[in-house]
Amino acid sequence: MRKKVFSFFLICIVLFTHNVSAKDTAYSSIVMDLDSGRVLYQKKANEKRLIASITKIMTAIVTLENSNIEDTVEIGDEVLKMYGTNIYIEVGEKIKIKDLLYGLLLRSGNDAAVALAVAVSKSEDEFVKKMNEKAQEIGMKNTVFANPHGLDEESQNYSTAYDMALLSKYAYQNRIYRKIVKTKKYTVSTGEKTYLWYNRNKLLSSYENCTGGKNGYTPSAGKTLVTTATKNGLNLTIVTLNDANIYQNHKSLYENIFSKYQNYTIIDKDSFAIDKVFYDGVAYLKKSFTYPLTVQEVNQIKTTVMISNQKLKNQEIGNINIYLKDKKIGSLDIYNQENRLGQKKEKTHFLSKLINFFSKK
Repeated sequence: MRKKVFSFFLICIVLFTHNVSAKDTAYSSIVMDLDSGRVLYQKKANEKRLIASITKIMTAIVTLENSNIEDTVEIGDEVLKMYGTNIYIEVGEKIKIKDLLYGLLLRSGNDAAVALAVAVSKSEDEFVKKMNEKAQEIGMKNTVFANPHGLDEESQNYSTAYDMALLSKYAYQNRIYRKIVKTKKYTVSTGEKTYLWYNRNKLLSSYENCTGGKNGYTPSAGKTLVTTATKNGLNLTIVTLNDANIYQNHKSLYENIFSKYQNYTIIDKDSFAIDKVFYDGVAYLKKSFTYPLTVQEVNQIKTTVMISNQKLKNQEIGNINIYLKDKKIGSLDIYNQENRLGQKKEKTHFLSKLINFFSKK
């Protein structure tokens, strides 16, 4: 199979954005794009630290993926040993898993954490195994969970800002998780008691772009915070560990990054086409490619396209690799489908014009 290779630079019209400086008060921190996973800022992001109650993000995800949240569970003796922040659920009380998740993430209930662990896995130890398995699956290579709540006097949970950003990115894909962490107030009645919980994540109320998150604190870990925010189509997550000024720091970091970066559609599947000089068939993409870039980086984007001269109907015929400077940042498969619905073979799109222009150089 012979392949033809060509490359071109994308030409974009952009607007200048204001640069805002910010002082990061955390011991370690990171800003990550939730869609692409690009790290936009970091400081000591791979140093292992105690993480306190942001542990509960993993507790929530393991619960969401291994239970029916509409199931009702009966609270056992496991809650009696819990201290610190609790929702004060009582032994023998019956409550839905969904409601325990709200108590876990809004009020940081340590008793909710152990109740969920027992409900899902019959024991805390078995639940913690699932937490560590999920961490490895996500790519959290420097993370070890020892409990589902984050208290660190007896057992300790260690992670890094980078690993927790990976977890935040993964969790953000879960619709129910997103709904819970952006909730400011939640009321539930178990028949025995009625609970009213307010979200302890103060950034949710003080910063209009915030879409959720989870805070934490122990004397050993200091203040920890994971949040997400969206502005002008750019979706970010920030993690700060051991930060005395968590909420103002997150707000400053968000505004700094939002002022520098925009989300650009580098490859648009709806306008993609290849000139017949290179491929005499209907080539199309199943998805577009977007990426956060600064104004200065836009002209540093390069793509290479590889296509086969064979027609493989409804199959992959090549790919597009996208580079920022010399670093590969993404790839898209190219497919062939003759007479594909809505595809006009004779139409010359902007992308095919670019291919033609650079191929003749």
